Amino acid sequence: MKLYVGNLSRKINDAQLNEMATPFGTVVSANVATERGSGESKGFGFIEFGNAEDARKAITGLDGKDVDGQVLKVNEAKPKKV
Repeated sequence: MKLYVGNLSRKINDAQLNEMATPFGTVVSANVATERGSGESKGFGFIEFGNAEDARKAITGLDGKDVDGQVLKVNEAKPKKV
């Protein structure tokens, strides 16, 4: 299950996002969305867990959490519209 993590501090990188998610279960991937040209964070990212139960625990644990002065918005990622 893939989660959307919004309102990330622009200082957070992939490794830090992974570190935030690890206490909730097995992380398959953790990626911060970046601008193509500059490589700067767009302020959101995605965490993919090996199973839905871990992902639900992460939503409960991370949604509304204050990280670097930013209150995280975490929910199930919706498929990209084509």
